[in-house]
Amino acid sequence: FCSVQAEVIPAVLQSAANGYLVGQGGYRPRDICVSAPTGSGKTLSFVIPIVQVLLDRVVCSVRALVVLPTKELAQQVSKVFNVYTDGTGLKVVLITGQKSFAKEQEMLVQKKVTGYCSLADIIVATPGRLADHISKTPGFSLTQLRFLIIDEADRMIDDMHQNWLNQVVKAAFQEENDSGSRTLFQRTEPGPVTAGSCCYPQIPLQKLLFSATLTQDPEKLQQLGLFQPRLFTSVYSEKKTLRDGTEAEQDAEEKYTLPEGLLQSYVPCDLNSKPLLLLHFMLTMKFTRVLCFTNSREASHRLFLLIQAFGGISVAEFSSRLPPNERQRTLKEFEQGKIQLLISTDATARGIDIKGVNCVINYDTPQFIRTYVHRVGRTARAGKVGLAFSMVLRIQERRFLRMLKDAGIPDIKQHLVKGKLLKPLVQQYEEALSKLEKTVK
Repeated sequence: FCSVQAEVIPAVLQSAANGYLVGQGGYRPRDICVSAPTGSGKTLSFVIPIVQVLLDRVVCSVRALVVLPTKELAQQVSKVFNVYTDGTGLKVVLITGQKSFAKEQEMLVQKKVTGYCSLADIIVATPGRLADHISKTPGFSLTQLRFLIIDEADRMIDDMHQNWLNQVVKAAFQEENDSGSRTLFQRTEPGPVTAGSCCYPQIPLQKLLFSATLTQDPEKLQQLGLFQPRLFTSVYSEKKTLRDGTEAEQDAEEKYTLPEGLLQSYVPCDLNSKPLLLLHFMLTMKFTRVLCFTNSREASHRLFLLIQAFGGISVAEFSSRLPPNERQRTLKEFEQGKIQLLISTDATARGIDIKGVNCVINYDTPQFIRTYVHRVGRTARAGKVGLAFSMVLRIQERRFLRMLKDAGIPDIKQHLVKGKLLKPLVQQYEEALSKLEKTVK
């Protein structure tokens, strides 16, 4: 049990202590925000209590909806749900567009003589596909939705794809029967408490936000329409003593904690020596299971071709250029140790739990602290140890160190690699370069 789980699981269970149809004492439960390092067990902190709360349900309808930014993340979360719902009768449906739209519709709803009925209790979805089903799938209803989980929340806020959140909320508070007569537990959008609004019990809709780098920008958070949110965090704030002896809390904005077993170093270098440094780490220092990040798909692809042309290293690329099934296969081979070096972009590897990453190399310096936190969090997960190396051009060095210091990450060591160590690689590297130029042509 990790600290996130120990805090969050009881909080979710407590909010549904009187069953999921009403909040405690008839009140609306508070929304929950969780900001904790990657690999600290956030997924289980919502899977376990939601399965627990829904075990008593009688009729199958959509009570929990988990929205994630990428197909891979959605698959990962639905796998975890399947493990915990196995043998319970609760039904989990994954909608990410990997199956045809009609096939997904068949998984979600069934038409009977009496009308439509739901085939899902828990839905794990990507925003675009979810928005499509809300608008185009007959009988797809969210009027019984109790939990809305937004994972990788900061990315989901930045990319309010197709305005999906408004569509979810609208669908959740839609009148089920158009005759205007209220059925029991009919929902209306929360507003001021009046005698009239208290007459009908309402299923509360509770939002749970999870992220390693949860934004603290009020304007961004306002888009989510949170209700008295509680923040669970391992992000800390530093107290500074002022001259007159009083303590002032420094602005805790963007202070991040990283996994405990993580050793961080940065390598000052120039542009030309970057590929040589990567080869040095792989061949001379014999690093294995390395996840290497670049800032773009093109850079990823070029570096992959170059390392391949050099030879002697089992290497693969992991980017949105490749179809999902190929990405799955690549991950599997990396986890089995068949691939030693995996070159990736941020978009693809974000949030994904890749087993057994020994080392993360930032081939391109991350421009934002959030990117840095997410990248290096791919190693040293769940209490294990891991290394993180960042290749920093001399021109970027001051800004990079400043960025880490401002975020409360001061303990990064400088790792100097002398030119003479790279010399033996130069000739073969130049041959690989010219081979690559021919390939590209």
